[in-house]
Amino acid sequence: MNAFFDELAAEFVAGAKRSNVTIAAPKLDPKTAEELLDLARVVSHTRERRFAPLATYVAGVAAGLAQAQNARIELPELIKAVRLKYEPQEDSPGKVG
Repeated sequence: MNAFFDELAAEFVAGAKRSNVTIAAPKLDPKTAEELLDLARVVSHTRERRFAPLATYVAGVAAGLAQAQNARIELPELIKAVRLKYEPQEDSPGKVG
């Protein structure tokens, strides 16, 4: 995605290696990044601001578990479906109150 995330991924690979675990470098595609940022935004505005990074962590864990079951799952769509549950809904035009 960009140099920072490539560096961050390499640090996770190195950290895992220090614990005698071999992992592939995590990749962050732009669509998934956008959905994670949207999830963080929604959570920080509808719950507590400090929950935003934890919400993205939970999304990452869920994504990993989902991929373990079905490698072809569309992660941006999974994250978006959950985010929409927390997204504030606009009042309908005819609604009073």
